[in-house]
Amino acid sequence: MATKKYTVTLPEELAEKIRAEVGPGGFSRYVTDAIERKDEQNRLHELVDWWEGEYGPVTPEEAARAEAERLSIEQEHAARKAQSASDRKAS
Repeated sequence: MATKKYTVTLPEELAEKIRAEVGPGGFSRYVTDAIERKDEQNRLHELVDWWEGEYGPVTPEEAARAEAERLSIEQEHAARKAQSASDRKAS
């Protein structure tokens, strides 16, 4: 992917927080990732808006079931990741 250099202005505290997190050379990747995540969130919001336009608003019960399923998947992923790390250490 081609790149182009831009100048942006950020609050100093935020910029220093990012720099401390990513170290030298990681600032551009961090900003790119943040913009890509924001773009993905926007697309998801558009999808939800379309879905609700077609099928009506999500009920609190549906939202609660979806959140419970998301948490379950997140916990399973964390457990598998921990098991994988444990397996690597045992090797």
